[in-house]
Amino acid sequence: MARLKVPFSCHTPNIDETPRPNEMPAETALRLAREKAAALSQSHPNHLIIGSDQIACHDNSLINKPGTHDAAVAQLLNFSGQTVEFLSAVCVHNSLLDSYSCAVIATEVHFRNLSNTEIDQYLLAEQPYDCAGSVKAEGLGIALFDKISSDDPTAIIGLPMIKLCRMLLEQGYNIFDNID
Repeated sequence: MARLKVPFSCHTPNIDETPRPNEMPAETALRLAREKAAALSQSHPNHLIIGSDQIACHDNSLINKPGTHDAAVAQLLNFSGQTVEFLSAVCVHNSLLDSYSCAVIATEVHFRNLSNTEIDQYLLAEQPYDCAGSVKAEGLGIALFDKISSDDPTAIIGLPMIKLCRMLLEQGYNIFDNID
């Protein structure tokens, strides 16, 4: 958000992020982004509240946050030479009007063939154990990729900025009107 030069504050909503039975990955990401935005509406009336969530999928299975070094090694070994889909959901909630605008942006990440040494060096440097897929694309994780494919290349970092700017404009908030 600082990149857009607009005033903002960050708050962590207390929601259950467990996927629901038979929920498709894109539905999960959208629901979580919306629930995060809605959870803050009581404490932030008359605001535009942005909620977001990102889910990773490989071979039609959800990828969890690894939590440990060994789990991260296993994930990255599994992704070596493969394509992983990251689904980044964004939801803009106008708490004054109680309206929502939500979207999911898909990003296909094509991992290059990774050696055990590269994986270990990357994990020790970044420690992305709280990131789905064990990747911080905004940092050194970008070096693990052959290419990414997306309508919004910022989505891989977790917040699709191109889509967000469009959504804010639809809410009557032009970021250029607020630059000093």
